Amino acid sequence: MFHAHTGSAIRSAERPFLDAGQGDALMRRAAWGLASVVLRELRAQGPVAGSTVAALVGTGNNGGDALWALSFLRRRGVDVVAVPTGTTMHEAGLAALQRAGGRVAERVPENTTLLIDGALGTGARGGWEPPRVPEAVAVVVACDLPSGVDADTGHVAGGVIPADVTVTFGALKTGLMVGAGAHAAGRVEVVDIGLGPHLAELDVSSLERDDALAVFAPPAWDDHKYRRGVLGVCAGSEQYPGAAVLVCSSALASGLGMVQYAGPRRAADLVLSAHPEVVAGPGVEGKAQAWVAGPGLGSDDDARRRLAEVVDACVDGGLPLVLDASALDLISLEDLGRLRLAGCEVVLTPHQGELLRLASRLVPEMKTSFTAVAGLDPVAAARGMARELAVVVLLKGATTVCAAPDGRTLVQNEGGAELATAGTGDCLAGLVGSALARTEHGGPTPTVEKAAAAAWLHGTAGTRAAEAGPFGASALPGAVRHVLTGR
Repeated sequence: MFHAHTGSAIRSAERPFLDAGQGDALMRRAAWGLASVVLRELRAQGPVAGSTVAALVGTGNNGGDALWALSFLRRRGVDVVAVPTGTTMHEAGLAALQRAGGRVAERVPENTTLLIDGALGTGARGGWEPPRVPEAVAVVVACDLPSGVDADTGHVAGGVIPADVTVTFGALKTGLMVGAGAHAAGRVEVVDIGLGPHLAELDVSSLERDDALAVFAPPAWDDHKYRRGVLGVCAGSEQYPGAAVLVCSSALASGLGMVQYAGPRRAADLVLSAHPEVVAGPGVEGKAQAWVAGPGLGSDDDARRRLAEVVDACVDGGLPLVLDASALDLISLEDLGRLRLAGCEVVLTPHQGELLRLASRLVPEMKTSFTAVAGLDPVAAARGMARELAVVVLLKGATTVCAAPDGRTLVQNEGGAELATAGTGDCLAGLVGSALARTEHGGPTPTVEKAAAAAWLHGTAGTRAAEAGPFGASALPGAVRHVLTGR
């Protein structure tokens, strides 16, 4: 599992070293790690000696890191050039560069092979306009984070030079895992500079492959269908029957023991035609161990009645419930209160627009603040809603943010624009429901981790399905099987 801290937490961890007069040593340690990565990237391009490396050098400590790194590279025969982006440069770093035989120029040389972006650091706020990057530049390495990326939120206010590699110091920054910051960072490598004992609590985490696959582990040798997990699905309608098929298909692909479908005849016929193993009927009676409600449900009186039946079933049995799509516009504070009192784990799966509608309808006093942060800081938005409603929130977007009521947050960046197509959210709802319904052989897993595991599987399957070219949501269940089986 990856763990990240805010830029503010990193700066606080550095403070004891700075107060002890160890700031220069800390900078050289970071710069050595940066130079080591640059050397490796240069070797991948060809000979190191004689190649040209330029750095955009800001006025702060980030620029100092870049200057020291250039001085180390110069001793390996690299032609190094500092390009200041402000009126001053870090004094000790500049002196080290000049002693090593490096030079300063007004612009990035046209023959530059590798560019170091050291213009802005973790304390910078607001946008900037990057200079032109010559076409000869084969690799861009960001120093600590791409300039213009907010270290806490990942927001990019102005321009940014997308990095191939970001070498970040001390610990992973939240802004490198979220939204535009994650997209601009490229591959992220962390250089340990000794901040560990001084780092505060984690800000966000991210599941890796093994973490996610553990949630969707194959059945034990003595499992039967009920122990493998039974998921109830309240989705689809006469108008939108396909949503029911997508939810059931993805849930079955994840390896559940049984899927129980409750819905109208037209949708049930389509589900059974695709998956005759599904147990289908008009009501919620059965042996479901978790429920998914909402995809394709609609907003009429019948949709309200069907959702009410699912809520009652979950309250009576203390069952987990995933609320997606239409259910997000139908669920009430009273319903959520009843579910909470019954001990039901509830996962809401909104995209940004649905999150804002939820805030307007259920917590109107927070609407203004949610509108302000939802696009700029998805982590804060998801956490705020999770805290207010005492539920797990899976906020969909370029970065999927899963937040628990206690503030614990996981972010997942698997998948890409290929998932921006109708029906993929229905598939995700089925995977979240599957994660909640499954028997846990390795001990209890927090609900927020189960939601994040579903997001990982969904994104990874999307990437795999897209390898064959443009695709629709109906291709996702097959890709889910491939990811889980390795075939």
